[in-house]
Amino acid sequence: MKFDMSAAWNEALRLISANRQVITIVAGVFFFLPYLAFMLLFMNQMNALEAAQASNPDPEAMGAAMMTFYGDVWWVILLFMVIQGVGMLGLLTLLTDRSRPTVGAALASGARLFLPYFGAQLLMGVVFGLLLLVPIAVGAGASAAAGVVLGIAAVIAFVYLFVKFLLTPAVIAIERQANPISALSRSWQLTKGNSLRIFLFIFLLFVAVMIVGGVFSMILGLLFALAGAEAAVIGQALVSGLVNAVFYVIFLGVIAAIYRQLAGTSGEAVHETFD
Repeated sequence: MKFDMSAAWNEALRLISANRQVITIVAGVFFFLPYLAFMLLFMNQMNALEAAQASNPDPEAMGAAMMTFYGDVWWVILLFMVIQGVGMLGLLTLLTDRSRPTVGAALASGARLFLPYFGAQLLMGVVFGLLLLVPIAVGAGASAAAGVVLGIAAVIAFVYLFVKFLLTPAVIAIERQANPISALSRSWQLTKGNSLRIFLFIFLLFVAVMIVGGVFSMILGLLFALAGAEAAVIGQALVSGLVNAVFYVIFLGVIAAIYRQLAGTSGEAVHETFD
């Protein structure tokens, strides 16, 4: 089956529209509020790091400062990943499950499937990490030209694998696949023959979201800045949390639509919303 970008986009919009009430609840609790809390807690530290980098652009010093920062907040980031992971799996279930589960049941399913999802993410992280480290290690002992070629090859491989594993969360949530390796393999199988089309679709989506989100953030940021420094900080956190929530809703709707099309289930309409 050839991937149809227009059909996938229309399907994503239909899924989101048909379930907008529960999507708003889940997105608010799992994507907006956690990101808002993170920004409010650590925005001053992140802004201080950016200011330090601007005044003294020393890569080694900046790297050490970043390592210190993430070393202090690693547990917050891990908690953030767990919350968003459960929300992602739960929302994918709400968008696609024909048994019409309640919000609680869908989120409970997401919680049960989080460990397989986390395992798949770790496996992908290892692969992607190797793609970055190998060119650096090899390029260190070779010429600059060889390092550039290896770097380009690594980026291409990174993008290719990202596309091939894109549907892994959908496979875990929709097919209840509890084996991370099987989930990755299933995603690879579903995207076979359509990798370039899917890449172009996701690339255009990211560009559009970045442009619209950037303009939205800039306008609201200026408005909040007029109210003072404290309002600007809170406003920036609110806008960032909102953009994060909207991005995840659109992205997960798109992932669900791509999965449904390639798995041969896009013809089944969603007529009801969840309770």
